[in-house]
Amino acid sequence: MHYREILDQLRTHVSNLFQSHEDKRLVYHNLEHTAQVVENAVKIGNHYRLPDEDFFIVIAACWFHDIGYLYDCNQHESKGISLAADFLREKGINQEVIDKVSGCIRATMMPQRPEGLLQQIVCDADLFHLGSDSFKERNKLMRKEAEAFFNKKIDKTEWRAKTIALFKMHHFHTDFCRDLLNAKKAENLAELESKLITQPSVDIKENSQVIATKEIKKKKDDKPERGVETMFRITSTNHQRLSDMADNKAHIMISTTSIILSVILSILLRKLEDNPHLIIPTMILLIVCVVTMVFSILATRPSIPEGIFTPDDIKGRRVNLLFFGNFYRMSLDDYQNGMLKMMEDRDFLYGSLIKDVYAQGVVLGRKYRLLRIAYNVFMFGIVASVLAFIVASALVM
Repeated sequence: MHYREILDQLRTHVSNLFQSHEDKRLVYHNLEHTAQVVENAVKIGNHYRLPDEDFFIVIAACWFHDIGYLYDCNQHESKGISLAADFLREKGINQEVIDKVSGCIRATMMPQRPEGLLQQIVCDADLFHLGSDSFKERNKLMRKEAEAFFNKKIDKTEWRAKTIALFKMHHFHTDFCRDLLNAKKAENLAELESKLITQPSVDIKENSQVIATKEIKKKKDDKPERGVETMFRITSTNHQRLSDMADNKAHIMISTTSIILSVILSILLRKLEDNPHLIIPTMILLIVCVVTMVFSILATRPSIPEGIFTPDDIKGRRVNLLFFGNFYRMSLDDYQNGMLKMMEDRDFLYGSLIKDVYAQGVVLGRKYRLLRIAYNVFMFGIVASVLAFIVASALVM
């Protein structure tokens, strides 16, 4: 049976499962979301021109990746893998393909750790909305679904804090999605952070309406001016764009020097025995390319802190919870408690924003300093190499 025919049957099978096991609480992880993920995967897969079998694996995994929510929300990936394996086995699909489909479904488990292009495509298709215009609507549905399953109201501030934590932890895995979605994702994150700043939590005490009213008024008075919000948002966005530009410049330089090094090692070195006068110019060019490449790599090499903070750090306002490197090894509960305390403390909140902007500036300064060295070495080195070749050739004549 052709893969396309099986995909048609698979789509009908999954649609029937969603209809026959309808759960009104699933306002996000439903057939609409699944179909959207499939559409995203088709778009990404077409970009990479996947072979028929790989395309089938990706699309099949997307159809089954959230079907497990109909049976067990806590282990939905495992249930989805089981349902997919049963269906594909019944259709005569070989075990190797089934294992790859299972691996793609398993890769969507948070935090995502995909291995290989196929798993990366499925993961990016699943969280495609983080970098799209539909993010606001999808995020509201996600919150509504969480409230339905936990049977309690979730505070907007708390939900935004968790969503921001997801944004900081997440990154798109394929080059296609990074180029297409990162800019919009940064805008969505900036808007979330702006709303988080402008909506501090208010502690209303039930036993004293007067105190509660004064507290609410105080909180409103404490809201930052719009100009301050705009300043932080624009500054952060500009730093991110400058960082992307620096990475692109470093990539260009690394690619250029790699090509020159390949030519030197594969062609010029072989001819040095017959042309000894070219040894010095060749060595100059070789050294210039190596030094340039080293500084370009240093400019893009990531530096990650320890990722742990203590209650004393929170109490003393010494930690910046807006940078993932300061909390990625902490539990969600510890991070959430720290964020809530920060949001209740205006000075702590503004201090964290200032530290975040400053830290971005320090990283940018280092990147551009190393890039300037790399470009200077390459520019002057190329000139020196060309002159050396000209002089060496002239002396032989």
